[in-house]
Amino acid sequence: MKPDDENFSAIFREARVSPPLPPRFEENVWRRIEKSDVPKASGNWLDAIVGLILRPRFAFAAAVVLMFSGIILGAHEGTQTARQNEQASYVSYVAPNPLR
Repeated sequence: MKPDDENFSAIFREARVSPPLPPRFEENVWRRIEKSDVPKASGNWLDAIVGLILRPRFAFAAAVVLMFSGIILGAHEGTQTARQNEQASYVSYVAPNPLR
């Protein structure tokens, strides 16, 4: 007998026993799926925010918000650093040797 023999495949399919599904099987499966989608209340607000951000529909928006927040904060920090450098340069120009 060859494994790709049609008669062998047909007999094998007929010999396979499939037990009957329990009553209301499909309904119970969908109920379990719906229960798994509900976030668990852990009481920690940070876990709730992270759980919300990690959902696929919010993940892209959260990434964009974080990226723009980083750009804005970086630009602000760069401006502050430049202002401090300008002030130090001005002070050193006006009073080059304060100890003499």
